[in-house]
Amino acid sequence: MTSIFQAIPYQTMQIDIITCLPEMLDSFIGNSIVKRAQSKGLVTINVHQLRDYTSTTYRTVDDYQFGGGAGMVMLAEPIANCIRKLQEKRTYDAIVYMTPDGKRLEQKTVNSFSLFENLIILCGHYKGVDERIREHFITHEVSIGDYVLSSGELAAAVLTDAISRLIPGVISDETSALTDSFQDGLLAPPVYTRPLEWEGKKVPDVLLGGNHAKIEEWRFSQSLERTKTRRPDLYEQWTEAK
Repeated sequence: MTSIFQAIPYQTMQIDIITCLPEMLDSFIGNSIVKRAQSKGLVTINVHQLRDYTSTTYRTVDDYQFGGGAGMVMLAEPIANCIRKLQEKRTYDAIVYMTPDGKRLEQKTVNSFSLFENLIILCGHYKGVDERIREHFITHEVSIGDYVLSSGELAAAVLTDAISRLIPGVISDETSALTDSFQDGLLAPPVYTRPLEWEGKKVPDVLLGGNHAKIEEWRFSQSLERTKTRRPDLYEQWTEAK
């Protein structure tokens, strides 16, 4: 299997997140894998306050929608101003809009994003953004699931985390990321740690024998069975691909 980690050399990836609620991302950026990625100088994450790019006195970023109806719409001008300002400094491989009606996020999409050098993520809010922004600037529209959040910051955090952990050097044991669920189209097999027996339940003997060939065979069979049982849609796609 060709590793995505072999596809690119170690490099710094820049992710610029555009939001009107930057404080929602503060804790996320300063912790866990994302913090490690930045500390190692492998990922740079910049959060941009959308209100800094509006020309209105009250720093307005939304307005009523034409035609009536409930819900406010994010204005085109501040978004365009922010994106154009960022584009003055570098060329972006993708401008991603987080929206419930986007393409559902899958591991293969994350893998492809992880190969980029510069990425903009626009957080949706209110009823969404003026359609003209989507038509003129957006290259990818992504949803993290068939449900609606109050704003796109959580979705942007999900995407950023998923991408960051795939950047070469972020995770010490890169094989860990390659054996995650969905990387090969299947769910990951069961995993165990100490103690050997807990509340009457023992670790499967095959994992204790040291026969790596048999262990991998067991793990593969468990992945197949788990995927078939829990995600028959994925199992069907996997069998068709084979």
